[in-house]
Amino acid sequence: MSTDTETSETESTERRSPYVESPLIMTTVRVIMPFVFTLGLFVMFHGADSSGGGFQGGVIVGTVVLMLGIAFGIEATRDWIGPKLPIAMICLGVLAFLLTGMGSVLLGGGFLEYSAYGFYHATKYGIEFVELAIGLVVSGIVTGLFFVIASGLRNNWSDTQ
Repeated sequence: MSTDTETSETESTERRSPYVESPLIMTTVRVIMPFVFTLGLFVMFHGADSSGGGFQGGVIVGTVVLMLGIAFGIEATRDWIGPKLPIAMICLGVLAFLLTGMGSVLLGGGFLEYSAYGFYHATKYGIEFVELAIGLVVSGIVTGLFFVIASGLRNNWSDTQ
C-alpha cells in the first residue's frame, strides 16, 4: 500500500530529465553558434592548403547541434532538426564524393584525379569539394549519434534515479 507522498515522489522522479533550462547557457549558445559553424566550414575548406580537413571541420559543425541540444533541450532540437536531415547530409556527402571521383574516371583519369577535369586549379577546387563532402558525412554522423545516445539516456533516466 503506497501513500500519497511516495506516489508524488515517484511521479516527480519520472518527470525529471537531465535538461535544465538556463538563460545563461541559451544566450551563450545563441551568440557562439554562428562562430563555431563558421570555424567548422573554415577548417573544412582550409584542409586543401594546410592542416584541417573534412573530418575535423565536420566534427566542429556537428558540435553546433550538440550545443543546441544542451542549451534548448534534446527533444526540442530533435524536433527542429528532424530525423531526415542527418541522413540527408550523409547521403549527400557520399554522393558528392563518389560523383567527384567517378567524374574524373569518366574523363579518362583515375579515381579522384582532379587534373582530369582540365580547368585552372582543378586540384585545389576538387580537394575542397571532397573536404566539404567528407564534412557533410561526419557532421551528419555526429548529429545522428548524438540523438541516438540521447534517446538511450532519456529511456534509462528514470531507471537511474
